[in-house]
Amino acid sequence: MPNYDLSGLPDPDHDPQFYTGVPFKRLIAWFIDFFVIIALGLGASIATIGIAAIFFPLTLLIINLIYRIYFLKKRSATPGMMLTGIEIRNHQGDRLTSEEALWHTVVFTLAMMFVFIQILSVAMMLFSHRGQGVHDYLRGTTAINRPYQ
Repeated sequence: MPNYDLSGLPDPDHDPQFYTGVPFKRLIAWFIDFFVIIALGLGASIATIGIAAIFFPLTLLIINLIYRIYFLKKRSATPGMMLTGIEIRNHQGDRLTSEEALWHTVVFTLAMMFVFIQILSVAMMLFSHRGQGVHDYLRGTTAINRPYQ
């Protein structure tokens, strides 16, 4: 089991504003990102004159990986997360590095393939101290409300 020192993250007891409403915002962000990825997949299918449509699940997987890694590396948040005002932070409380964005995306994508893991993730997000899903717990990350800059 991972043993990350999460002391760099805001403390949920002393700074609850960082965690208030985050599970619901994550759900909304997931739907936004899902529809953007589907739209990009449809666009790729049109742009390739249907070739991408033949391999649509693979097309969506590749687009999902590129989309999430790019935005998590650049902003520590996908467009859906940006619109809902949340971002992913590592165990030190910092934005994700390129490597962390890659591994966060890979673990998230693998976790999405199993219904039981998703049910467990939702329960963990709703009831754990920092609202971490399975993929967050395994990577030492969590989603927080974006601090004011």
